[in-house]
Amino acid sequence: MVSPIRKMFDGIAHRYDFLNHALSLFRDVAWRKASCRMLRNKVPPSANLLDLCGGTGDFAKTYAQELEKPKCSVIGDFSYGMLYRSVLKSKESFVVQMDALKTPFPGALFDVILNGFGMRNLPDASLGLDEVKRILKPGGYFVTLEFFAPSNWFSRFFYNVLAPIFIPIVGAFFSGKKEAYEYLVRSVRGFLTIENYVLLAQQKGFEVEEVKACDFGIAYRVLMKKKEESL
Repeated sequence: MVSPIRKMFDGIAHRYDFLNHALSLFRDVAWRKASCRMLRNKVPPSANLLDLCGGTGDFAKTYAQELEKPKCSVIGDFSYGMLYRSVLKSKESFVVQMDALKTPFPGALFDVILNGFGMRNLPDASLGLDEVKRILKPGGYFVTLEFFAPSNWFSRFFYNVLAPIFIPIVGAFFSGKKEAYEYLVRSVRGFLTIENYVLLAQQKGFEVEEVKACDFGIAYRVLMKKKEESL
């Protein structure tokens, strides 16, 4: 049975990239670039890469542009509509329709896993981190770029006052799917704070190496490493 969230993403796939850029005033492009640069000098050019909850493939594409092209790039997402857009954009990556909590991959396969605005949409972020740890090689890196529950005055003002008004209006105007952008705001406010996400990752056994706020905490990028002795 197709979940309501998956149906929602299928329904907005054709306008997803445009609205990401418009709603963030193209700041999402800079955030992805900065997230990928966190990996510079940390992974070899031949690294196996997974863009988890990869949607239309923007994160994997940015990685290839900012660093040397990876040997194997896989874009995984539960939305067929989003993956179809990723194929139209680039045929250089493999695409896999999948459940991010139960991926079809063997353990310790990937050197790098990216996740852009996807952890918040999982039914359970804790289980998501468990699966990332399972398929990541010891010493491998996981990069999260995400909107977290507001935890400073600026992000509280943005997500509690501004976002509930303008995001659904703009989203509805360009996509015809107001409910999808109402969901976006609800999902941010109902997600973990950045502090709790970092604590959860550490409890799972990740080494959190870097946490950076994007535009005063509108989003955050997090670089973490699977410990060498982890299985």
